[in-house]
Amino acid sequence: MENKIQVTDVCKHYGNTLALDHVSVTLEQPCIYGLLGRNGAGKSTLLNLISNRVYPDAGTVTIDGQDCRDNDQALGKLFLTSEKNLYPESMRVGDAIRWTASFYSDFDQPYALSLAEAYELPLKKKIKSLSTGYGSIFKLVVALAANTPYLLLDEPVLGLDAHHRQLFYRQLLESYNKNPRCIVISTHLIEEVARVIERVVILNEGRLVCHEACDELLQRCCCITGPAEAVDRFAAGRKVLGYDALGGLKACYLLEPAPAELPAGLQASTPDLQQLFINLTNGGTAK
Repeated sequence: MENKIQVTDVCKHYGNTLALDHVSVTLEQPCIYGLLGRNGAGKSTLLNLISNRVYPDAGTVTIDGQDCRDNDQALGKLFLTSEKNLYPESMRVGDAIRWTASFYSDFDQPYALSLAEAYELPLKKKIKSLSTGYGSIFKLVVALAANTPYLLLDEPVLGLDAHHRQLFYRQLLESYNKNPRCIVISTHLIEEVARVIERVVILNEGRLVCHEACDELLQRCCCITGPAEAVDRFAAGRKVLGYDALGGLKACYLLEPAPAELPAGLQASTPDLQQLFINLTNGGTAK
């Protein structure tokens, strides 16, 4: 068995808008992926294509080697949680948890109830009456308990306060360590998710600009800082991802490891994932 989701040369239009432009990406298990991109980059579209909620205009999506289009056997291996609520709004939280258990053979109902208790999620409340934050918590409880080989989380911490976000990341890692699988987290909170993801997939204007292990990406890039003129001289002819400037100082992000020696007045450091993301989606590329 292939144990992967394979997206091959996928395109998707919404009217005159090209949401995905010949995107190919492999999502293997076990691994935690960060799916990053600006608003409108195509992140949600990609997840909806994988889960068969929308169809591609071109290209294919397979799950463990099987075409996912209208394929219940393949689609039963994944769980997608998104901003949309697909449960009846009149349904109560506890009933929804029990109802979901009948659709997923490995659904862990006791675990779901323990998570609900940890998050102080009211089981007797109707889903429609939950706040934005508790609506997200409800979806996360169900998603983590589903125990599917592929778990797709689209903006999972929407509306969550700092305490609940920290609790979620801890519960996610505990769940992953207990049951290693493919988890994809699509989010704008890059600084937070950088602590838990192993590989990063970056989309920009519908195109794939990076698909790489986080550590490898960071190690092959560097940030050179110092007086603006000295930075510009050093960066001339090199692969520049972008610049930051403040007064007479400048920072240059390069697609190359930090050099062993630098001209006087310059310093090298490893950029963080958010800095790289900003520069890669400002026209840079990791390829």
